[in-house]
Amino acid sequence: MSSSVTIPRDTGIFQLPDPFSLAHGGDLAGAQLAFDCFGPVDAPVVLVLGGISSGRHLTSSANRPQRGWWQQFVCSAGPIDLDRYRVIGIDFLGGPGASTSAANSEYREGGFPSIDTRDQARALELLLQELGIESLRALVGSSYGGMVGLALAASKAIPIEQLLLIAAAHESHPMATAWRSLQRDIVRQGVAAGNPKPALALARGLAMTTYRTADEFAQRFHQEPSFDSAICRFPVEDYLAARGRDFAEQFSPEVFVCLSESIDLHRIDPAQITSSVTIVAIESDQLVPVWQCEKLAAGLSGPVQLIRVVSEFGHDAFLKEFDQLSPVIRASLAGEEVLS
Repeated sequence: MSSSVTIPRDTGIFQLPDPFSLAHGGDLAGAQLAFDCFGPVDAPVVLVLGGISSGRHLTSSANRPQRGWWQQFVCSAGPIDLDRYRVIGIDFLGGPGASTSAANSEYREGGFPSIDTRDQARALELLLQELGIESLRALVGSSYGGMVGLALAASKAIPIEQLLLIAAAHESHPMATAWRSLQRDIVRQGVAAGNPKPALALARGLAMTTYRTADEFAQRFHQEPSFDSAICRFPVEDYLAARGRDFAEQFSPEVFVCLSESIDLHRIDPAQITSSVTIVAIESDQLVPVWQCEKLAAGLSGPVQLIRVVSEFGHDAFLKEFDQLSPVIRASLAGEEVLS
């Protein structure tokens, strides 16, 4: 049965054990995990986790009316219905939010220790225990959040009735690691040269070419270049530069390197997972290819459904494909078979 205990807090800071020991050595002193809760306090609980740019602000609320990063999906009468579920979001350890961050000044000189998805999962386990939650109706994880969801399910620390994974697998693909390692090197060299923000913007621009697809770029940016003082500039360059600047305003180099590395450290044995799992594989995803999702599905020990989604948005389909993903999410949360 899913948890239906009252969760008294809508938002909060949870203090983790001090020190908080980490999977790859080292520990965090005075670490904390920030969380937000939405929906009825006595409803079945759904945990929602997104990519490294996401956070606890899933949707707008009375306390924080700004639009959330998954606003369309988490709302009244939406696929994750706030009239039916108590929904929880967190800021990842090491991330840009209110949880203990790699940008914290006390870590800058000595470096922030490596964070594994298993560390994120253990912090979540302790938070859920603190909130009195004995089981989850569902965990919906996209991209990095799906990796953390797999780590939590593999730990068997808390029963998860339905695990829904979108653009996520049990390990990082070596080519994806290659792309991310180049991004991290760009950032590290920028920091060493005293130009951290331009380097971070450049790394993000490179990352956008792996998140999206050639078809989308052909449709949007197949125009003639402009010339200014004999300098040629292509339309796609302006897009990549803008996305890079936006990202560099929100992230620090330390946070980016920490969470990018955490993706590549991720390794989970699918056989350890016995929950009912729905996997959404994006046909055009360069970072988590369909064959890797198929390998994950074949290795799981519990019931599994594999849904293929065709999208021009590649890995970012979890942010864009509302019409395609909504019925999958609704059916998964209800424990029903997804009709593909």
